[in-house]
Amino acid sequence: MIDPSSLPYRRNVGAVIFNEAGEVFVARRTDMPGAGGGPDEGVWQCPQGGIDDDEATDHAVFREVSEETGMTSLALLGEHPDWLSYDLPAELVGKALKGRYRGQTQKWYALRFTGPETEIRLDLDAHQEFDAWKWIPLTQLATLNVGFKKPIYEILTVSFSRFS
Repeated sequence: MIDPSSLPYRRNVGAVIFNEAGEVFVARRTDMPGAGGGPDEGVWQCPQGGIDDDEATDHAVFREVSEETGMTSLALLGEHPDWLSYDLPAELVGKALKGRYRGQTQKWYALRFTGPETEIRLDLDAHQEFDAWKWIPLTQLATLNVGFKKPIYEILTVSFSRFS
């Protein structure tokens, strides 16, 4: 059994993306139970991803969003002032994140999507992370099935409420 405290956190960025109506973009993970099911099934999250070596976090968030969703018509609204960290559940330590990390420490940004919805494409990457997407009120973000990331989304709901 791996001792989680012996593993580092993976540096990561995340994006809470608002549309013109102030709703938030969420997408359903393909690697979790409920993928491919009905619109209320599965595990949902905001786009997030790793930071490349020597990459600025504000650059990384735009790259990750584009890779995962196809969105490029984005404007920076703000950022959460602190890095937010989460630990993986015990059953995922040594398996998720290539088995090298105990969890992630994340820099979160608020972005505004200004393009047409036809720009949103979840199938651009060979290892598609999401199979469905929707816009929701920010107040519903932490009430979705977001799994063990719920405390992060509760913080972001307060931090980014001025953008909704």
